[in-house]
Amino acid sequence: MVTETTDKTFEEDTAKGVTLTDFWATWCGPCRMQSPVVEQLSEEMGDQVTFTKMDVDANPNTPQNFGIMSIPTLLVKKDGEAVDSIVGYHSKEQLKKILDQYVEA
Repeated sequence: MVTETTDKTFEEDTAKGVTLTDFWATWCGPCRMQSPVVEQLSEEMGDQVTFTKMDVDANPNTPQNFGIMSIPTLLVKKDGEAVDSIVGYHSKEQLKKILDQYVEA
């Protein structure tokens, strides 16, 4: 399951374990393509990774803090530390390969 996160809850929502946050906006075409891929991945890896999404229009502070200039951007954190940032559309296989590095590490 992918849960909605906000500027207020982001740090707490992504503080433990491996997390992937999908930064998106309603008007972004590639974001609408990426969203179902993240949903599918959350069903497969939900016991190993916490999946969240953030609307950048409603929550401008967190994307700014992480220097996110393009969307979709997927931010991977491990134990609260940003470890990877993936910009643009990526397939489920590509994302799983990236996440596996941090889950197994």
